[in-house]
Amino acid sequence: METRTHPIKSSFERGAVKGWQGFLWMGKIILPVSFATFLLDYSGWLDRIDGWLEPLMGTIHLPAMAALPLLAGLLTGIYGAIAAMSVLPFTVDQMTLMAVFLLIAHSLIQEGLIQRQSGCPAWMATAVRLGAAVLTVFLLGCVVGPETVQNVAADPSVSTRLMFWPALQGWAASMAWLSLKMLFIITALMIFMDMLKRYRLIDKVARIIEPFMGLLGLDRQVGVLWMTAAVFGITYGGAVIVAETRERRLPPDQLKILHVSIGINHAMVEDPALFLPLGIHPFWLWIPRLITAVAFTQAYRLWLWMKKTPPAHCRHHRTS
Repeated sequence: METRTHPIKSSFERGAVKGWQGFLWMGKIILPVSFATFLLDYSGWLDRIDGWLEPLMGTIHLPAMAALPLLAGLLTGIYGAIAAMSVLPFTVDQMTLMAVFLLIAHSLIQEGLIQRQSGCPAWMATAVRLGAAVLTVFLLGCVVGPETVQNVAADPSVSTRLMFWPALQGWAASMAWLSLKMLFIITALMIFMDMLKRYRLIDKVARIIEPFMGLLGLDRQVGVLWMTAAVFGITYGGAVIVAETRERRLPPDQLKILHVSIGINHAMVEDPALFLPLGIHPFWLWIPRLITAVAFTQAYRLWLWMKKTPPAHCRHHRTS
């Protein structure tokens, strides 16, 4: 006599398998990139590259020293950037501008590769995020005031560099802990998504957030994917987005529009909260990034529409 598996148990089993597969796929991207960044940081080259970004810093109303936290964030993520910001003598206004920049553009290499796997070219995802970060901080700096551009009198204290093996052990321990968190979060997400499908709740969730999708410049079909990235981010939510895009076979333009939005505005709960201990007002941590995401998404939709719509004289020749 055939035994039937309980639906919830079945969802847990399928979600666990998909979670493990997604974790292995993501590990192939994150671990090598993280290790390469560790070697770059340990060798001291990360500090030397700082000077290359000095001209850009003045353009976005920041001192040259801000290049180090921004570069750390672009390569390693928000945690590394905050670690650098917290020990350097920045003003609250300067840290506000850096926080907005980093919330939009961080972990560009690994997250760009994740976005490429789920329907958006890595170069496009990276260019959009960098352009959005520079433009937003430039405009925000004009609002905050030019006095935010100032040289810092005190030189930052340089901590003693660890020996290679202790430093490597520290990196390995931190990556092991991060990997465990990733495995747990990805597996939980996969189980959750499977249960949504089994009980046909995806359409109900999509209908709840559907009124907001139009305001964001997105189609209702990507509502759940947007929500996943908005809550869990690109790194943690990336495996879910990849799995869902492969199952649903969404149109390429819809995926690119989605990635323009979530590339700029994702992890809306955890990432902004990390900057609160630095004394930055919550308004600047949540609102500018959301406005930028809406503006870029709507602009990209308009560009796609203009590209598909022939000029008036071409339409006239076709009809004549």
